[in-house]
Amino acid sequence: MDEITYDFSGWATKANLKCSDNRVILPGAFKHCDGETVPLVWQHMHNAPDNVIGKALLHDTDEGVYAFCSFNNTKQGRTSKALVEHGDVDSLSIHANQLEQQGNNVLHGTIREVSLVLAGANPGAKIENIRNFTKHFPKC
Repeated sequence: MDEITYDFSGWATKANLKCSDNRVILPGAFKHCDGETVPLVWQHMHNAPDNVIGKALLHDTDEGVYAFCSFNNTKQGRTSKALVEHGDVDSLSIHANQLEQQGNNVLHGTIREVSLVLAGANPGAKIENIRNFTKHFPKC
């Protein structure tokens, strides 16, 4: 088994909750993203490499997409880690594209990044565990 150490984990998005943009992510909408690693970004800012503060490993469940996140050793990564550890920031959000919707229900999409945000669109997208921990993953 591979061992990977993460700084925190939490819900990148929760299923069956109405988001601030009136969308509802349905269970399994991001199933094909399970096991993918995507950038961890500050506030969805995609305009500079300094805004990438780490990475997030995605795990799809019936409840939504759970993320295991680690910060990089950049100034921004260290600052973001301190904000999370101190409890100043506790929300996550996703940026996804290739969305397939039926009305406001999101049936399918591809997660491109997870963001550490001041306030998330999905009310359930919250950090749950803050500490260094090791997650064991079976080798493929």
